[in-house]
Amino acid sequence: MQLFLISGLSGSGKSVALRMLEDSGYYCVDNLPADLLSSLMDNLRQSGNARVAVSIDVRSGGSVRQLPLHIEQLKQRGVDVHLLFLDAQTDTLVKRFSETRRRHPLSDDRLTLPECIQRERELLAEIGNIGHRIDTSELGANALRDWVKDFIRVDRARLTLLFQSFGFKNGIPLDADFVFDIRCLPNPHYDPALRPLSGRDAAVAKFLERNPDVLRMYDDILNFIENWLPCFLADNRSYLTVAIGCTGGQHRSVYLAEKLARHFEAQQQVLLRHRELIA
Repeated sequence: MQLFLISGLSGSGKSVALRMLEDSGYYCVDNLPADLLSSLMDNLRQSGNARVAVSIDVRSGGSVRQLPLHIEQLKQRGVDVHLLFLDAQTDTLVKRFSETRRRHPLSDDRLTLPECIQRERELLAEIGNIGHRIDTSELGANALRDWVKDFIRVDRARLTLLFQSFGFKNGIPLDADFVFDIRCLPNPHYDPALRPLSGRDAAVAKFLERNPDVLRMYDDILNFIENWLPCFLADNRSYLTVAIGCTGGQHRSVYLAEKLARHFEAQQQVLLRHRELIA
């Protein structure tokens, strides 16, 4: 059997992800207490459901802390288990709750909304460390659905090397394992002809490749990844996310992320994301 677990912060988009999995043919269960996960899988195995997606979070109460143990037990029984953990910046979550006027699951008369979110982070910290994280702070629903589709399509028996461009003006991605700051490189934004373009365009690439520092930065990042990637492979990691950041996330970071992805896709399983180019 194949089990996709969806967890993460309230307001981070778990319902969007679960609906996408349901549309993809998965038998979906929302807000399941963690203690019932094993019995659910036993029942679904008998009924012939081979692909299952379950959302488990702080609404499960104290049992959510036992989720890592239940995951390990299911893996020992031969279930193909994968955990997707959704996160977002606190100010983004506060804004989403304010817009929807929904009550946070941990809210009471003593805690403010930011305090509830911080408490939730603490309760889910161990779960977030064992799953593939997606920072949804700057993602709309359509983009999140596309990213979840990428997650379920890859060969999860192999490490996936994920390159993500971003703009520092919108914050550092929470899901990054490594962050490279390339704001010191020449910025095409100040050329009126290049400003409306992105790092995917040939004119921007030509502009950047004229500067030796751009190629030196590329070589340094490439060598760092190549030197340390074997250690992550030996550690049986499923994902390694490398975030490349410039000021706006339109030109320099996009160019280098694209160039790095092209280099590594010949030898590794690669995903490419441009956070600020999402329509």
